[in-house]
Amino acid sequence: MFGGQQPILVLSSNMKRESGRKVQLENIQAGKAIADVIRTCLGPQAMLKMLMDPMGGIVMTNDGNAILREITVQHPAAKSMIEIARTQDEEVGDGTTSVIVLAGEMLAAAEPFLQQQIHPTVIIRAYREALEDIVGHLQSDLSVKLDIKDRAKMADVVKACVGTKFIGKWSDLAVKIALDAVETVTLNENGRLEVDIKRYAKVEKIPGGTIEESCVLKGVMINKDVTHGKMKRYIENPRIVLLDCSLEYKKGESQTNVEIIGEQDFTRMLQIEEEFVQRICADIIAVKPDLVFTEKGVSDLAQHYLLKAGITAIRRLRKTDNLRIARACGATIVNRTEELTEKDVGTGAGLFEIKKIGDEYFTFVTQCKDPKACTILLRGASKDILNETERNLQDALHVARNLVLEPRLVAGGGAVEMAVSQLLARKQVKGPYTAVAHALEIIPRTLAQNCGANTIRALTALRAKHASHTGEGICAWGIDGESGEIVDMNVKNIWEPLAVKLQTYKTAVETAILLLRIDDIVSGSKKHGGNEPTNPAAMAQGAE
Repeated sequence: MFGGQQPILVLSSNMKRESGRKVQLENIQAGKAIADVIRTCLGPQAMLKMLMDPMGGIVMTNDGNAILREITVQHPAAKSMIEIARTQDEEVGDGTTSVIVLAGEMLAAAEPFLQQQIHPTVIIRAYREALEDIVGHLQSDLSVKLDIKDRAKMADVVKACVGTKFIGKWSDLAVKIALDAVETVTLNENGRLEVDIKRYAKVEKIPGGTIEESCVLKGVMINKDVTHGKMKRYIENPRIVLLDCSLEYKKGESQTNVEIIGEQDFTRMLQIEEEFVQRICADIIAVKPDLVFTEKGVSDLAQHYLLKAGITAIRRLRKTDNLRIARACGATIVNRTEELTEKDVGTGAGLFEIKKIGDEYFTFVTQCKDPKACTILLRGASKDILNETERNLQDALHVARNLVLEPRLVAGGGAVEMAVSQLLARKQVKGPYTAVAHALEIIPRTLAQNCGANTIRALTALRAKHASHTGEGICAWGIDGESGEIVDMNVKNIWEPLAVKLQTYKTAVETAILLLRIDDIVSGSKKHGGNEPTNPAAMAQGAE
């Protein structure tokens, strides 16, 4: 009776809908594909990836986040995988590669359960429980406390981070730079600890020279020259004034009309302008500075007055640079010259000089007494090398920062993954819970794979070590990323910050949970060409 009825179109014809098991398996495949791209970038023997962007520029890196940032993907699940690398990078700065590899493996571990027709929410519940147990174990019995004052131990942790990167060859230099910079910008105000690397530890890259020439300045460096050729370029113990107003005649905000009757009025007008600039300069000269930095412009007349008073002026500074100079030499940034007082003058710097590096002039404000901001000067053979060095150094800086904020460590080299895996397996919960335990083994397995060791033999031996560990303390046996052999991390001195590991596990498991929750993908694409409605739904809308 109803045989000839036409099927009802709910979605418009240019919408594509996929649902059910197919979507879940596709998401898992997408996650695994992203993880496979990154997999060879884990560990000290990591390979570099060379990426070309549409503009023809090239990026060479083994930093997980930098690689995924350059890749354009179509699949929505793969996009959310790329997003987690960015989250990891912003939150803790290191562990971007391992978070992707782990998330891919967590998804892969869920695949057999989906094929056995187990409902995704059951798998998700087990994953949640496993994550809570992992976090609990890590915070209590798998991590050790670190004394921040112990510089050698701090250096070991940062070295373990740098060792897997391109600058691993210059690890001692990189570690020294990272620790010095973080030490400089650490601020402890009545019990509140602040380590703002992004704002106060600026990395300046200058092509030329060798990487060994890189250093942390006890002060700030800016890519600027003096405004007038005759001004001093070398001042010892300078008195510094920082302004964010312009040293020129103020122009009207909007269009201004002036009626002039006699010629003396015009002369008077020009005179007022000059007097205004002269007054500004007199205000500045009154506090007897040697050096004036301003974020805005300096007119020729102002330059003349300042030059006569023997003051060096530098104009059009970036706001961020100005803030850094203020932190380094103890000056206060002043908005109006009338309000300048003695306490606004910065006297903390020991030396101001302008040097020519390559074919550009750079201003150095160095030898500061107690700088709370610094510039990291990077030298290197080419722009590509400098960019990669900067990315690696950012990771090292973040690791050092994490240690200052949360001084707890876990064993590196896949040891902590193996220990957590054993603890979860001992709980003897069947199903997806155990799958998480097995998924964690991907980190030591990848480390062994990347340095060409026999993966199965290495992992079996490592499992045996962890299973037979009964004594007190942490079982710190892991894979040596250089040779693929099993070593005790206590001896090898490879430790990682707890903050990085915790974030890695949380992000990886929660992403896996998120992607398993998806059972429907509706994707719409705009039709090119004519705008006539082609389907019944659109026609009905048109009729209204």
